[in-house]
Amino acid sequence: MIREIMQHPGQDMRAGRTAVYYGIPDADKKTDRKWTEMGCTTILAGRSATYDGSTLMARNEDAGAGSFAPKKMILVRPEDQPREYVSVISGIRIPLPENPMAYSAVPNALPDRGIWGEAGINSAHTAMTETETITSNPRVQGADPLVKSGIGEEDMLTLVLPYIHSAREGVLRLGSLLEQYGTYEMNGIGFQDVNEIWWMETIGGHHWIARRVPDDAWAVIPNQQGIDYLDLEDALSEGRENLCSADLADFIETYHLNLGMGLRDVRLEKAFDVRAAFGSREDSDHAYNTPRAWSAQRFLNPSRDPGSPVSDTLPWCLKAERKITPEDVKYVLSDHFQGTPYDPYGRHGDGSMRGQFRPIGVNRTNMMAMTQIRPGLPEEIRDIQWIAMGSNVFNAMIPLYTNVGTMPAYLAETGAKTDTRQLYWASRLIGALADAHFPKCSSAVERYQLGVHGRANAMLLKSDAEAQKVLEEGGNVQACLEKANQAMSDMMQEMTDDTLGKVLYEASLEMKNAFARSDA
Repeated sequence: MIREIMQHPGQDMRAGRTAVYYGIPDADKKTDRKWTEMGCTTILAGRSATYDGSTLMARNEDAGAGSFAPKKMILVRPEDQPREYVSVISGIRIPLPENPMAYSAVPNALPDRGIWGEAGINSAHTAMTETETITSNPRVQGADPLVKSGIGEEDMLTLVLPYIHSAREGVLRLGSLLEQYGTYEMNGIGFQDVNEIWWMETIGGHHWIARRVPDDAWAVIPNQQGIDYLDLEDALSEGRENLCSADLADFIETYHLNLGMGLRDVRLEKAFDVRAAFGSREDSDHAYNTPRAWSAQRFLNPSRDPGSPVSDTLPWCLKAERKITPEDVKYVLSDHFQGTPYDPYGRHGDGSMRGQFRPIGVNRTNMMAMTQIRPGLPEEIRDIQWIAMGSNVFNAMIPLYTNVGTMPAYLAETGAKTDTRQLYWASRLIGALADAHFPKCSSAVERYQLGVHGRANAMLLKSDAEAQKVLEEGGNVQACLEKANQAMSDMMQEMTDDTLGKVLYEASLEMKNAFARSDA
């Protein structure tokens, strides 16, 4: 996301990356320089690694330090999609095809910084999540400088998702846009269909790489170069499991980016060391990035020796030890190092270690979106987008059908002012109150999460059956799905309001001006 900065270009060690600048007048006229701030954590799971054969793709969208961005969930119809895209941040203008599809998105509620669509599923049952801000190094930045007038996280979903029919096609469309227009930031982007998930990473201003997540594996990516190895021979030929920009081998050789000790002809590298060539290994990565991947792998692959939370050799993906569920993904994306000495809410052990590492579940998470493409169901009801707002440690998620014409107002009508009739603001309030009184409020939050997720699964099973019956009878399935979404939203609002009341009560009891003797 975006954070203002008033200094000359250089290295920001707090973020663990080289700061990336671009010029645009600020809304409040205080400065005309901004830079992209690291945030977000991504999880990808192949179809053989999940409980029902779905592909699962999820990501937290985190705002920059000291900032928050209200979010809403909407459905974009073809007639609402622009035919010329204009970026707010870079000012670039890009003509768009005339045949967009409908798609879901989770854009910013306020239009001042652009769209930031973040995550969605289109009517061709193809999903996209963007972006995971990732790291780079000075050699890459020098060889292929970032493009001040290019595209970035603000733009990518709107430019790509309405026009693709498979995960692979998504990689190739975005790749062509990067080659043509360039980018002003380093990013990782996920693409998903019912069979495959592909993870793509930008390299410098115009280059890119991508790997297919193995069907029986899952991957976690913090704000760091995620892909560990790339089969360049495959990427530059058949592209079965690996893809890249066409001139990547020449780019690597020309600028001496291959730091491996393998074959001299980089085109024959089946295990090209991506992180050594394109990534970073800053001291700040060990506080901000690698511990998040370590904690996720520790939970989902418990029999594996997790090693050190500051290891530079954590694998990009792992074979799943057991089937992964949406609730597992939500738990990982809420992780605050519970069960370790690094938990900021810990009450035992060495207090000096608490807060040592940046957790996955932070205060400035705007939303979590998880896209699930389910096999074995009619296409009309196959696609589900799970959504949660605010800090994941304290929120809950619900599944919503995306083959609809509109989304419930509780999620779609987020405004600039705090309003408990909107999921984003109610979730933010729960988090802020419960965080300050964690021991007293954690049980209420846990009951809220278990209650919402249990009821959501029951409602989803029921609405799936009802929708299939409507389909068999030739009825209006879209209306059926919109009704189901509204019922899901109503349940979420009821339970969120109830939890907010409980958390408010506990926090009120802990106020500093409390006194035991009643004076009523």
